[in-house]
Amino acid sequence: MTERLVDLMDRTFSATEREVIYRLIRSRRDVRQFAPDPIPPEMLLRILEAAHHAPSVGFMQPWNFVLITSPQLRTQIKALFEEINEGEAHRVSDQARQQLYRSLKLEGLMESPMNIAVTCDRRRGKPFVLGRAPVPDTDIYSTCLAIQNMWLAACAEGVGIGWVSILDYGKVERLLGLPQGVQLIAYLCIGFPREFRVRPMLEEVGWRSRMKVEGLIYQDGWGQPCELVAEARPPVHEDED
Repeated sequence: MTERLVDLMDRTFSATEREVIYRLIRSRRDVRQFAPDPIPPEMLLRILEAAHHAPSVGFMQPWNFVLITSPQLRTQIKALFEEINEGEAHRVSDQARQQLYRSLKLEGLMESPMNIAVTCDRRRGKPFVLGRAPVPDTDIYSTCLAIQNMWLAACAEGVGIGWVSILDYGKVERLLGLPQGVQLIAYLCIGFPREFRVRPMLEEVGWRSRMKVEGLIYQDGWGQPCELVAEARPPVHEDED
């Protein structure tokens, strides 16, 4: 009991500590411009340890991290990106928006000192994983939580991560020799960034704007007004528009 009470006391964070966490979350960015400097091994291990401390369904811990340094392999991945990216550009019918799309740097596959493939071993913990059967994809969701942990830890270390989704993941899985039952969830570029943007790149260039969270919160059903939003919204004075 004493050990449990001490543990609970250790989980009480000061206002300053809380603000650091919120600042970290707000400042995380999808990085595409990397310096060539390698990440020190002890720093990289800390980042991966943070990922490994993510929650997972049934304590399944379904993730693995494949560190990719081979120039030959990364050149093959880059070719896959270019093929898919060209097809994606043609899907944008508006010419001005297509031009904007083509101007965006959407990967740092060769510039970053390392790529990391994050996988989900869907076989892990079988035959029975506590809590997974009703929602089988919770192993994938768990792996995404590990990626978020990894991303925030990297940001705290001054390291940038970029998630490259413009790939044929099936072809990447074959290049990496993933066994049956192991699925690629994220292909990441990681390294020290040349810059940390004040705002997300797609917001800066006008591709999309950040939505207001108040418009995304409902209560007791889809589209239902939420008391939290009404209570938290500051009062409007009569002289305001």
